[in-house]
Parts: sequence; structure tokens; C-alpha cells
Amino acid sequence: MQFRDLSAQYKVLKKEIDESINSVIDSSQYILGKPVIELEKKLADYVGVKHCISCANGTDALILVLMAWGIGKGDAVFAPDFTFFATINCAMGRGATPVLVDIDERTFNMCPESLEKAIKRVIKEGKLVPKVIITVDLFGQCADYNRIEEIADKYGLLILEDAAQGFGGNIGGKKACSFGDVAITSFFPAKPLGCYGDGGAIFTDNDDLAESLVSIRSQGRSPKDKYDNLDIGLNSRLDTIQAAILIPKFKAFEDYELEAVNKIAMQYNKLLEEYVEIPYVPEGYLSSWAQYTIKLENEVVRNGLQKYLKGKGIPTMIYYPRGMHQQTAVKKYGFDRGDFSVTEKIVKTCLSLPMHPYLDDESITIIGKSVIDYLGK
Repeated sequence: MQFRDLSAQYKVLKKEIDESINSVIDSSQYILGKPVIELEKKLADYVGVKHCISCANGTDALILVLMAWGIGKGDAVFAPDFTFFATINCAMGRGATPVLVDIDERTFNMCPESLEKAIKRVIKEGKLVPKVIITVDLFGQCADYNRIEEIADKYGLLILEDAAQGFGGNIGGKKACSFGDVAITSFFPAKPLGCYGDGGAIFTDNDDLAESLVSIRSQGRSPKDKYDNLDIGLNSRLDTIQAAILIPKFKAFEDYELEAVNKIAMQYNKLLEEYVEIPYVPEGYLSSWAQYTIKLENEVVRNGLQKYLKGKGIPTMIYYPRGMHQQTAVKKYGFDRGDFSVTEKIVKTCLSLPMHPYLDDESITIIGKSVIDYLGK
């Protein structure tokens, strides 16, 4: 059994993917070929924004946006404490200061109340200039944008939606990657929409920003003269072959995969809701289920369950074993233990079960009954 079975997907899409790869090889347009342009248009139309700018990976997508905004030393960038390191690494790499925010215990996403407290604290201290809120659509579910956007407007902050795990999710039909001022996603293979290597994309309605991002993803090159560089940039382009792979995968994602993972999540819920704390999805939200993450009573039970499932050949993952304030690279910022009580609880009690669109009914039943069997002992 696979945690996220990419080989099962390939078997279904083999003909289309192989033909797409071969077409790129036949064309020899390996950098910024036609499939890149085609993919960008398809993704922008799906999300409902004017521009999609692809790039080399999700981390670069975050960095490129902060570069375009001129974020740097003396700026405060607010981010959830419970996330992957890339969310704050991009700010640290720019010389800005990450300001961590505790999470909502039910959704695992940034807590709006904790966010506003953090903003007020930074303003009162007067050492940093509040500039950006990086939200995270964790495990496939959008953050609470209704409240976070109100807070951003109140204090004049920009919102960068980190939808690396959230592509396909929505709130009332408004899709992930369309919230805030700019959004990004990742095409890492295990993501809801993944390629066969690294890849990422940025989404915006801002024409000037889109033009700037196209330039700085290619060394800051002028759109009129490739040997005239307008600014400092990166070499961060999505390979044509990866774009070609993503086109048939995106069609499958849109046609049936997103529906399939939601069906699987409901099956898990029915099996497990009386035994563990199942994932919470607010009314009006749709998750793309990058992960299906349950909560156990305590760390001993969680670790015991993981070991038990491993013995039965069932893979699981702990996302994440520590909060950002517990990372070695972040300790220099002086975050005190206890400021992130929810995160510190979640990292000890959460466990992610296998989740992908090709998970069959028999496997779901085996996983669910194995969880119940262990807890019943």
C-alpha cells in the first residue's frame, strides 16, 4: 500500500502523459515551450484570475512574490506556526523577519485572533514594519479568508496565499489561489496537482505585478530584449516537459480526481468519526485533501497507532513533528515556548492516513478497521 500512489495514477493516464512527453521531445522546446503557455492559461481560467506565472517550484514562487513586492530587512512577515518550512524560509531568505501565529485547533490553519494579536504586538514594539501575511491552505483546505482579509485591510497588509497544498479547494465556489493579493501553488509530485519533479505557479489579477514576475523568474530579463536585465531575478522557469505532464494530469484532476478524494474522505469519516477526531471542514468549504489528518488523544496513542499500522503495511505520516518556532533556524528570533499552545498540542497528536484519488474501497476499509482495532485494544 502506498501513502500517495503516483504509480496508480500513471497507469490510468499513461497514454496521455507519454504522448505529451514525446511531443516535447519531438519539438525540442524544453524551456518555455508551448505547453507552458497552455498550462498557464488553463490554470488561470480554472482558478478565475487573469494571470498564472509558472516557475521552478513552490518555494521559488513565494520568493518571487516577495522580491516583486520589495520585502526585505525590517519588514515583518506573518505566517502560521504549523506549516512546512518554506513558508517562512522565503521571508528569512529575503532578510525579513518572520512573525509566527498560532493556529485554529480544528482546521490547523492560521487563527485570525492570534494573527491580530501578533500584528498589534509588532506595531506596539515598533521595531518592524508589518508588511505581509502569508496564509497557508493546509492539507487541502483554504484558510479563513473572510476574517483574515478584514484584518489585512484594517492594518494595511498584503496577503500572499500559500496554496502549495490547497489547489482545488474552495470557499463558496471561490477557488484556492484566488484569495488575497497574490497566491502560489506547488506541483511537487505528492501535491493535489503534481508533476514528475519540481514545479510551481503564481496567480494574480495585477497586470503590473504579473509582468514583473515574468521578468524576475528569468534573471530579471526585459520582455523586449533578453540580454537587457531590468532587475535582479532568479532562474526559475517550469520545464516544458513538466508542463506537458501537468496538462493531462490537470484534466484528470478537474474531471474526477477532486471528486474522488472528497468521496474517500467521507468514507474515512464514516468509519472513524466515533473513534478519533476526524478532519473538520467548515460549512461552505471544499477541501482538495492533500492530506487526511486525524487527531488522537495524546502522543503515546498517536505513536502507538503509527507503529501498529506500519506493522500491518499501512504507511502514515506525521505532518508536522514540530512547529516553526521549534525549528533550529528560527530559535534566534526568540519565540517563547508556550506562545503556540495549539501547535504544540497538534504536533503531538496528529497523524495523516493514506490519501489519493485511486485509493480503493478495500484499502479504505482495511485502514479504517486497523485504526479501530488498535484503539479498541
